[in-house]
Amino acid sequence: MTDIRADILIFGTGNFAGRIALDLAATASEPVTVAIAGRNRERLDWLRTAGNARAALFARPARFLSHRLDLSVAGAAADAIAAIAPKVVVQAASFQSGSVISNQGNAWTRLVAEGGLSATAVLQAPLSVAVARAVKTVRPQAHFINCCFADVVNPLIAALGLPITCGVGNVAILANAFAGALALGPGRLKMLAHYQNLAPFRRPAETRSDPAPRVFIDGEEVADVYRRFADVVLTREPAIEISGASGVPLMLAMAAGRDWSGHVPGPRGLPGGYPVRLVAGEIALDLPASMTREEAIAWNLRYEQESGLVVGTDGRATYTGILRERLAGFSRELADGFHVGNLDDVSRTMNALRAKLEAS
Repeated sequence: MTDIRADILIFGTGNFAGRIALDLAATASEPVTVAIAGRNRERLDWLRTAGNARAALFARPARFLSHRLDLSVAGAAADAIAAIAPKVVVQAASFQSGSVISNQGNAWTRLVAEGGLSATAVLQAPLSVAVARAVKTVRPQAHFINCCFADVVNPLIAALGLPITCGVGNVAILANAFAGALALGPGRLKMLAHYQNLAPFRRPAETRSDPAPRVFIDGEEVADVYRRFADVVLTREPAIEISGASGVPLMLAMAAGRDWSGHVPGPRGLPGGYPVRLVAGEIALDLPASMTREEAIAWNLRYEQESGLVVGTDGRATYTGILRERLAGFSRELADGFHVGNLDDVSRTMNALRAKLEAS
């Protein structure tokens, strides 16, 4: 691999990674170099070309480079990070496509629809864990942003004793959609939202009845979130137009050493999504004055406790609720949960189940 340097290193060449890269190109206000790493040479070449073209088009001081590698190969992430020496590492490659939320027609998509996206967590986690290990070994001072189902995967990463700064999307989708709907300025809206809060906003307003996110405007909590934001409707597909883009201002701030405030999922491995601030290179919760840290964490965690995947302080990951029931119908071994130290083995078992269910 060519020995080059970049401020931001993005692992992945899919739609989500592409959205991030191309929005970086269009919005950078300070000089920034972005390296994109993946195994699809044609896609890498295109993202490099398109990124540099958009930077020129919008007269932005961004420069794009590409590196070909197979992230699933042992040592590939560490070699890339050592060569590129980024300030920010962004991991957007996954063994599970986000399109599972909109695809239909087989037993796997039905399991995910009925039991929740936490069914995919152990498929989303392995590449992110590999990158986290590489960051810890090679460049521990870098910010590590995991884009792959951060609400649930980031707690798995943290339970392994690995570095994790935060994720992107989910809570930030709704926070920015709500702020945009009301034309609110920066910092006026703060909210808690778990990934499960997104599903109601993919449905017509009159059908929304599930627990709502907690939204505060100028410090005052919104009493009826569904009524106040009835006009906000999300696409049934992954909302990358907002979710991928939501990480871009944060990444640019990290690269430039600037402060920032906004919303992210999984900050420092916490479950769910929160308002946060980045100050002097450190990310921390930025909650409404009326809410404690313990209350915010407990509010997010209860979603996984009711149906999902809960990671205990002892490193034991436990499936709960409907998800556990559905998994037990196919595999008692999987339904019984696992220790995070056995994540790779569990991922292989879940992948085999997915292949079987997709064929039925």
